[in-house]
Amino acid sequence: MNVLIIEDESRIAKRIERITRDILGDDLQLLTHINTLGEALSFIEKTPLDLVILDLNLNGDNGFDLLTTAVSKSFHTIVISAYKDQAITAFEYGVLDFVPKPFNKERLERAFNRVSFKESVEPRDTRYLAIKKRHKIQLLSIDDLIYIKGAGAYAELFMTDGSKELHDKSLEKLEHLLSSSFERIHKSYLVKMSEVKGVIVKSGSKYWAELKNGELIPIGRTKYKDLKAKWF
Repeated sequence: MNVLIIEDESRIAKRIERITRDILGDDLQLLTHINTLGEALSFIEKTPLDLVILDLNLNGDNGFDLLTTAVSKSFHTIVISAYKDQAITAFEYGVLDFVPKPFNKERLERAFNRVSFKESVEPRDTRYLAIKKRHKIQLLSIDDLIYIKGAGAYAELFMTDGSKELHDKSLEKLEHLLSSSFERIHKSYLVKMSEVKGVIVKSGSKYWAELKNGELIPIGRTKYKDLKAKWF
């Protein structure tokens, strides 16, 4: 795992580094500490990362300026901050976890377990998904998202206006960020269930979710019974 710590207080940064090494052990390939926003942004553009640990107050700079960029990337972001009142906003922008200061090793380990899918993540009230488009970051409202299709290490976002956008996070990572209003109905599809009109059963025991816009999305056989009992 490649990890970047963005923290301007040296004492706290060293503590996070020590705990990170203890938790990840041999799974840690790269651990970098940066204490300024500008340097962190430059490093992120040049370096493949799995996780960014971000403080929101960086020598007077606002960590949210980086957060709006970071959440469009393939890595997950954990915020560590004393500003607990910023937690809701951070989750709206798609961070995986918010660890309030002061923190202990157990709390940080829970956050790491969520990154590696060892611990389930409570549904989040993510309101936006950030994508990089024409070298700029664009925030897409979850309200305008119908479904997501996995595309290898990436994911395709299908919007209410008929447009399709590419996200650098995988389907699995996005699933961890979205609320329970989205359901994994197939290994390759994550659908907002309020957009599903009904289920169509075709010959050969093939199941399809009929969306309100007329599109048909496949339903995995193992998912069909659970979906039928839960939603229909």
